[in-house]
Amino acid sequence: MAHSIQTIAEALGCVAVGDTSLMVDGLAEPATAGPTTLALAMKPAFAEGLAHGQARAAILWEGADWQSYGLEAAVFSPRPRLALSTLTSMLDPGPGFTPGIHPSAVVDPTAILGEGVSVGPFTLISAGARIGAGSSIGPQCHIGPDVEIGEGALMHSGVKIGRGVRIGARFRVHQNAVIGSDGFSFVTAEVSNVERMRSSLVAEVDDSEQSWIRIHSLGSVEIGDDVEVGAMTAIDSGTARATRIGSRTKIDNLCHIAHNCIIGTNCLLAAFAGVAGSTRIGNNVVFGGRAGVADNLKVGDGAIISAAAVVLQNVPAGRVVMGHPALKLDQNIAIYKALRRLPRMAQHVADLQKAVFKRSEND
Repeated sequence: MAHSIQTIAEALGCVAVGDTSLMVDGLAEPATAGPTTLALAMKPAFAEGLAHGQARAAILWEGADWQSYGLEAAVFSPRPRLALSTLTSMLDPGPGFTPGIHPSAVVDPTAILGEGVSVGPFTLISAGARIGAGSSIGPQCHIGPDVEIGEGALMHSGVKIGRGVRIGARFRVHQNAVIGSDGFSFVTAEVSNVERMRSSLVAEVDDSEQSWIRIHSLGSVEIGDDVEVGAMTAIDSGTARATRIGSRTKIDNLCHIAHNCIIGTNCLLAAFAGVAGSTRIGNNVVFGGRAGVADNLKVGDGAIISAAAVVLQNVPAGRVVMGHPALKLDQNIAIYKALRRLPRMAQHVADLQKAVFKRSEND
């Protein structure tokens, strides 16, 4: 769908200049923008690409000399990346799901679907499930028994929701995510080597055979409003209580939230982040890609866990940590600098040893 520059500016609450009647039907980077796409020249370095494209209009930073780039129209935004949220929403064509319930879908007679719910091909909605009004369930999804999903949900293909999961409004989940799978929880008949190691910090254990016995997951998963879950992410059910994800939290692709975890509101977890069992994450916490947290820990409100960090102890509120093991940002940087100096320091020590030995021989 095409929009005029004026319409876009009004939606963004921004100022537009030039020929504001100009119509655009998409977004593009400056060097690849065509005559009907809006170029994303949000900083001077990006705007250099305008000379290589065919853009007639662009979104620019405040104060930019738009005419010097040969543009016919421009939109100025004080925070261009924030404007990008509204822009992409306006121009998003959606998932393309067909309205209504596909003939190949299987919907249990006891399931309750709100007004305007669409269900894609080969999707199964089990007994007692409740789907809120205006929700779109893609193809080949599985909604388990007694699941509750709020209004306005968007579930892409292949999503699996386990028994008894409770999800709030405007839930968005991407391809092949699994919510409500059994937790990875096992025990041995006798005290295991892992338990001995953790209690005494021994460096070696015996090699006796140990057979693992399943602990079943009865607690399900509870998810708040406006939560987004990425493709192939897994959120395990709790053992006796629910694993909980707070409202407005966003979880990227290929993440894992283990059983009994509690994730607060407005958290952000990048790809490959992992949270081990029974860990509590506060509100407004950010995980970089591949960051991991060990089990039974607490991460305070507003903490930032940098990419690939491995958290092995509690993290206070507002703390920024990085590294393996995760340490305060300044401490980790100091250690990194020291490591880079080690080869030079080793050479200095070797030179000093040679000088001392040579002097001893002369004496």
